[in-house]
Amino acid sequence: MMVLDKQVSVRQACKLVSLPRSVYRYQRKPKDDRALMDALEVLVVKHPTIGFWKCYYRLRRKGYECNHKKLYRVYKFLQLNIRRKVKRRLPERIKQPLMVPEGLNQSWSMDFMSDSLVDGRRFRILNIIDDYNRESLWIEIDTSLPARRVIRVLERLLELRGKPLRIRVDNGPEFISDLLRLWCEEHNIEILFIQPGKPVQNAFIERNNGSIRRELLDAYHFFTLQEVRLMAEE
Repeated sequence: MMVLDKQVSVRQACKLVSLPRSVYRYQRKPKDDRALMDALEVLVVKHPTIGFWKCYYRLRRKGYECNHKKLYRVYKFLQLNIRRKVKRRLPERIKQPLMVPEGLNQSWSMDFMSDSLVDGRRFRILNIIDDYNRESLWIEIDTSLPARRVIRVLERLLELRGKPLRIRVDNGPEFISDLLRLWCEEHNIEILFIQPGKPVQNAFIERNNGSIRRELLDAYHFFTLQEVRLMAEE
């Protein structure tokens, strides 16, 4: 108003009202986040279960120059911060022939079982056998057996029995985890995944599970986990 009505220069007007001339001349530029939005949408379609920080690091590696604050604003605008219910998608599994190995430590099999104590508490059993002679190498029992626990069991087995060439498993969350995959790559152990819904492709461990079910779990009532562990050891 001072510039138009009083014919005061911009310099003098800004000085009178203590306003920097850069602020006076500032013009807001419209935000164009379309490229970032498209990249985010492509990323979450390809990897539907990843969260914000994994999106941020992946986009940074692809060369998108944005800080985490800007990306989070776009992330919220697309409502990606709302938890999405997605169906777990597995990579395509190729049928692997089930053959008897020619010696020890050529192929192991792993699988989980579950049962409950008398008071209703559920527990899980991790069975590991050598496919060559069907020997039960380890039976781990607890209320929870996550991937880290599976890795600890395998590390103890490697100390006691040596390293297998490959391990055959199903598609349970503990077996498809990145932790187990990286551990196997570090030790040069191949993981063989059976096809979903095809337990016959892991027949050696399934037969072992059946024996444990008949001769142990269905034959006794257990009040504590320690009882289960002692009977399993016998």
